[in-house]
Amino acid sequence: MSAPRVLVVEDENAIRLALKGLLGREGYEVELAETGEQALQRVGSETYDLVLTDLALGGGASGLEVLKATKEARPETAVVMITAHGSEKVAVEAMKAGAEDYVPKPFDNDELRVLIRRALDRQRLERENLLLRERLQREYGFANLVGSGPAMKKVFETIQKVAATDLSVMIRGESGTGKELVAQAIHDTSTRKNQPFVAVNCAAIHRELVESELFGHEKGAFTGADSRRLGRFEAADAGTIFLDEIGDMAPETQAKVLRVLEEKKLERVGSTRSLDVDVRVISATHRDLEAQVAQGGFREDLFYRLKVVALELPPLRERSEDVPALATRFLTQLAERLGRPEKPLAPAALTRLVQHNWPGNVRELRNVLEQASVLSSGPEIEESDLLLGESPKGGHVKAGSHGSVEPGLSFAEAKRQTIEGFERAFLLNALRDQDGNISRTAQSIGMVRQSLQQKIRELDLRSEDWSHELRDVTDSEKGEKR
Repeated sequence: MSAPRVLVVEDENAIRLALKGLLGREGYEVELAETGEQALQRVGSETYDLVLTDLALGGGASGLEVLKATKEARPETAVVMITAHGSEKVAVEAMKAGAEDYVPKPFDNDELRVLIRRALDRQRLERENLLLRERLQREYGFANLVGSGPAMKKVFETIQKVAATDLSVMIRGESGTGKELVAQAIHDTSTRKNQPFVAVNCAAIHRELVESELFGHEKGAFTGADSRRLGRFEAADAGTIFLDEIGDMAPETQAKVLRVLEEKKLERVGSTRSLDVDVRVISATHRDLEAQVAQGGFREDLFYRLKVVALELPPLRERSEDVPALATRFLTQLAERLGRPEKPLAPAALTRLVQHNWPGNVRELRNVLEQASVLSSGPEIEESDLLLGESPKGGHVKAGSHGSVEPGLSFAEAKRQTIEGFERAFLLNALRDQDGNISRTAQSIGMVRQSLQQKIRELDLRSEDWSHELRDVTDSEKGEKR
């Protein structure tokens, strides 16, 4: 990693040279500017990790102008100001303009070293966070939503239309269709994209804690509230909050959410003070909210507040033309995550995926492909590697072949069959990878050799299952056939 580049802007020659020596000994690459004009030229044409500038430069451009020019040319560059006695007000103005920190003259060398190191650490973290956001945008953003059929094209068009607005959007669709992914895409292409995106699963929060989670609480508001806590709405201020499974929200909480939408204010639990909050709300549900409204289970006024724009996600079975592209995307992502070559689908396996009914939708497809990619032993993912719970026509397959269970079994027996099927597939794959060598197989999967041998006997695995004789290369058993 290259040394951080620091520009020192100081009109006093002795201080300028002292700073160069001090920072140079810290391992920084230091450049000097004697005047504000020189600094303006440098920050306009060069890239620095940090600019250390005196606030009061003799004649010409001031340190404040250097700060503003730096932030305009390179917003990510950290700027630290050196101030004289009595210039605290100007230093505050500099902080408002984007300065990282300031140090008064005469400064302590140790204090300055710590301050600059801290500023560079913060700058590095901001850069890493930016890179992370860009990677997440590439992986999960709008550009990576997959779909070529008319149903998904309509979804894309709706995202493009609503992203530039602040309208509330309600996303509807079956579980596993990618509702949060679409919500993230709307946020990432909106004017709020650089602000927080906070996702809340309303069904996963305990009913007694949901108001504290959403709106926060004050210290002592209830038993166990040992400190003040900010809620999800406050955390999403200026950004977007995604309320998933909104149909599971309790009626009393619905009323408070409605107030936030209408008045843009909230109160923490245990507080009587209202706080201003500016959030865009995107909600999602797989429930029939119209029926819940008719039955009194969901507030009609909140329903229409949330459903300013409705976006319907089609189930995967209705867009089977997208399965090949989705499969390719998931396998590529998995290979990148595991750091191994991508394993392609055999033609028969791809046909089987396209024909499958996908009750779990896109989420199920991803899980099936990840499992098949890890457990398959050949150069391609074969049809037999796909652990699908149903046949294309909805029939069941036997446990141990595709990982499902026969109908009519008790829970305990179904669980036993499922575990046995997984163990069989996993161990056969491991044995094939090690050419049937029991010692190496046991070592590769973290088992004791005797335990592996016992498991092979329990599952009645035979050498012909992996086309090699079971053999062990330990001195005592070398050459013996199992």
